[in-house]
Amino acid sequence: MDRETLGDQACRRLKEVHLDKLQSFADIYDVKELDDLRPDKDTRLHIATVQGMVKRLLYPSPGQPPIPVDQYDLIIVDECHRGYILDQELSDQELLFKDEKDYISKYRRVLDHFDAVKVGLTATPALHTTEIFGKPIFEYSYRQAVIDGYLIDHEPPIRLVTRLARHGIQWKKGEILKTYHPGTGTIDLATAPDEITFAVDHFNRRVLTEPFNRVICAELAAEIDPSVSGKTLIFCANDNHADLVVRLLKEALETRYGPMDDDTVMKITGNTDRPRDLVLRFQNERLPAIAVTVDLLTTGVDVPEIVNLVFIRRVRSRLLYEQMLGRATRLCPDLFGPGQDKEVFRIFDAVDLYAALEDFNTMKPVVKEPQLSFTQILDQLAKAPTTAARQNSFEQLVALLQRKRRRLLRDEVLIETACGKGVPELIAAIRDAGPRRALSLFKKAPGLAALLDEAGGTALPAHVPISEHPDALHEKSRGYGTATRPADYLSGFSRWLEANRNKLPALLVVTQRPRELTRAQLKEIKLALDQAGYSETALRTAWREWKNVDIAATIVGFIRARALGEPLLPYAERVDHALQSILASRRWTSPQRQWLQRIANQIKADTVVDREALDHGIFQNNGGFPRLNKIFGGQVQSLLTDFHDRIWQDAAA
Repeated sequence: MDRETLGDQACRRLKEVHLDKLQSFADIYDVKELDDLRPDKDTRLHIATVQGMVKRLLYPSPGQPPIPVDQYDLIIVDECHRGYILDQELSDQELLFKDEKDYISKYRRVLDHFDAVKVGLTATPALHTTEIFGKPIFEYSYRQAVIDGYLIDHEPPIRLVTRLARHGIQWKKGEILKTYHPGTGTIDLATAPDEITFAVDHFNRRVLTEPFNRVICAELAAEIDPSVSGKTLIFCANDNHADLVVRLLKEALETRYGPMDDDTVMKITGNTDRPRDLVLRFQNERLPAIAVTVDLLTTGVDVPEIVNLVFIRRVRSRLLYEQMLGRATRLCPDLFGPGQDKEVFRIFDAVDLYAALEDFNTMKPVVKEPQLSFTQILDQLAKAPTTAARQNSFEQLVALLQRKRRRLLRDEVLIETACGKGVPELIAAIRDAGPRRALSLFKKAPGLAALLDEAGGTALPAHVPISEHPDALHEKSRGYGTATRPADYLSGFSRWLEANRNKLPALLVVTQRPRELTRAQLKEIKLALDQAGYSETALRTAWREWKNVDIAATIVGFIRARALGEPLLPYAERVDHALQSILASRRWTSPQRQWLQRIANQIKADTVVDREALDHGIFQNNGGFPRLNKIFGGQVQSLLTDFHDRIWQDAAA
């Protein structure tokens, strides 16, 4: 479903981008959208999903002419990692694919069919990317985009550790426990046959625990005021968990802030009614301010207003985790008012996420066995338009039965009651029946498919323990990598500076001759520190939590404070001191005073302003460096040097 959302999003952007005489791209060129099966002769751009193209190319409707190999000149595949990493639940169109290998095969057949240039785009290339698209011809990392100012950085994650999350949920042998039956919605009592323990990675998947979620929601309510600008996205384990979080979070928010609109918190998953419309609301309207999802909003969806990401589900793939983080990295000017841009976003980790993440260099395709249900496969089998499609669905049904065989045996009594056959006999009967007779067998036992879904673990286990163990917040801390306290993190930063001061020439410039620092050297320092785990955002957060004061210093200020013992001051304050000192140093003309103020504003934004900077942006539009140099009598370069010199001299005095 979110693939369609991405397609719709692309269509909207093409209608919003104005090119010639205020006409949009879509006004000038013929653009076909997702619902259009084929381009016309005059079509310049056709937007489609790869999954839709698989269906049109390999499973065409009766009478539909074949798609020519030269239909397209250029094919751009966005989110191209999804060609082999099934990080979402499959849509109806994708039910044609039996398993991951079959999926990859069909994906590549579509790409290989067309005699066109193929370009793959992804923010998260994995180990297998080159198998389909070859080696990357251009790479631009998230961290580099943050340093260059194109994306937003995040503060160190806020870890919410409850008592149950730390010690697990346990029942002793013989203890009575409640179990929930997803198929009937009933709650039964059972006796623990042995000691049962669930760790945090099983919370909300294999054990229902309202107390844990209640504690987490109370902490989120304390940190997130939905009336303030900015949106929140919460990732849950499954659809039932999302329902629980929506209810508990609404209660927690009303307890803290009073009555609020019911749409403030909203579930947006593939199981909600009209999910595409809900995604549009989340993108374009004030409410919902908080969206609770599972997998629907993990990739590519553009909501610049997101400032909080909450993980109440384990994610083992670093690739998928990076995709989720991408939802909050978008720039959002004036989010909190004129001139008050979105500068950082926050991550709330309630499930010790980093302990489960795999490195990119060892990453395998994300879980997936595709999450197909018996009910979906049977529906596809009944509606299959061709013999080949019918056979595909039948083989898929048999493969799923074999794969879930061991789990189905746990509820063999219920299955035999429903259809008169035990699990092995049922599998053999369906395997030997063929597509039409297999469909007939299920029609004679109407509740069998739903029962197999419940017993087979496609959604939830057939009987899910309900934990009523009391819970409380055990620890609330920042994830500073190997450091556990902000003071330890800053001490590590100091040690890194000492160890690398003579290895990185730009560090010597910062500590000894800051007025000579160039933009290239500043970027070099930021990249080196970022790779070492000391980003400007993380340092600012650590300083705030250590000193209990928020100082908007730059990376240069942090370096000089730790290496030289200089006082740490807001950079804007330093620049203002320098500007006032320069203005008072001599008599300036009115245009010169105006340009000095503009240069000061640019220094606040970029830290370093040099000749290159004066040939871009507002300066370029007004003649760039040559014109500015004339205004200041050929002394612009020395003026810039003096400006940067006073920034670090006057304010520290």
